[in-house]
Amino acid sequence: MNTRPIPRRALLLGAAGLPLLARPAAAWTIGDLYGDVTADGLQLSPGARAQLGRRITVTGYMAPPLKAESDFFVLTRFPMSVCPFCSNAADWPTDIVVINLARASDMLGAAYAIEVSGVLEYGAKIDPGTGFVSLVRLVEARWRRV
Repeated sequence: MNTRPIPRRALLLGAAGLPLLARPAAAWTIGDLYGDVTADGLQLSPGARAQLGRRITVTGYMAPPLKAESDFFVLTRFPMSVCPFCSNAADWPTDIVVINLARASDMLGAAYAIEVSGVLEYGAKIDPGTGFVSLVRLVEARWRRV
């Protein structure tokens, strides 16, 4: 067993790097998540594909929700004035992210920017409770106003 003391300089240099390890990763934008449009539709960016199954933070806007408290919502790149579930699909963007919250939460007006942290999932999935289909999701998510 090595019982030599750690040099003071090594301790100071090591401690100086701790804030870098503790700092959260920069937030993604919805534009960062999506890549090219192909014959199969809008694709995830290579960077986003590398993050599948990992917790990421994405900034955007909460689309007008169906009710004041919910366990899911749609994150959009820009503020929207219409509920995406209440209008024709042609009225709202394709580059969205469905947010499945870790627990039900009060919803926020669409004019406020938010950050959402959750595990990134990709692939067509039907929500058994609502019947809504999503392609890109953050699950076990939490959000905060920025």
